[in-house]
Amino acid sequence: MEALIVAAREVFRVSGVDAPVREITGKAGVGLATFYRHFPDRSDLVTAVFRHEVDACADTAATLAAEHEPFDALVRWLRRFTEFVGTKRGLAAALHSGNPAFEPLPLYFQQRFEPALGSLLAAAAAAGEIRDDVRPLDLLYAVSRLCSSAGVDHTGDDRMVGLLIDGLRFRPTSSRAG
Repeated sequence: MEALIVAAREVFRVSGVDAPVREITGKAGVGLATFYRHFPDRSDLVTAVFRHEVDACADTAATLAAEHEPFDALVRWLRRFTEFVGTKRGLAAALHSGNPAFEPLPLYFQQRFEPALGSLLAAAAAAGEIRDDVRPLDLLYAVSRLCSSAGVDHTGDDRMVGLLIDGLRFRPTSSRAG
C-alpha cells in the first residue's frame, strides 16, 4: 500500500488527482487488482495520499525543534508547510468537490498541524524571538490562503511567506491605532 501512496503522490503532482489508475499502478509496480483491493474508490486513494502528506509535514516539527534553535525551527517548518500547500493545489479541487469521503479531512488537517505549529510558536515566543499572541490556526490559514490563490503565479510564495515570518517578530504597542 505504501508504494501505491508514494506513486500516487508523484503522479498527482504531475498529472493531477484524475490521473489514470494505470499510470499510478505502473509507477508503483503493482497490478490493477492490487490497486483496487486497497483503494476501491479514487476518493480512498486521494484521502490516503493527503493524510500521508499531512503526517509527514506535521511530524517534521518535532525533528526540527530537536535539531534547531526555536526561531530557525519555526521558519524551516513554515517553509516546509509552504511547500506542502504548494504541492497540494491539485488535491484542493478534489477536497472541495462535495464528496462526503473528504469531509473529515479539514479536521484532520487542523488536528495534526495546529499542535505541530503551536509547539514551535510557543518555543520561539518563550525564547523572545517572536510575538506571543500568534495563534497557530491563524498562521496556518494565512499561509494556506497566501499560497493557494487561484490564477496567481506562485513562484513568489516563499518570499511572501517570508514577509509573514518577518511579521511574527513585530511586537504591537498600545499606542497603535487599530
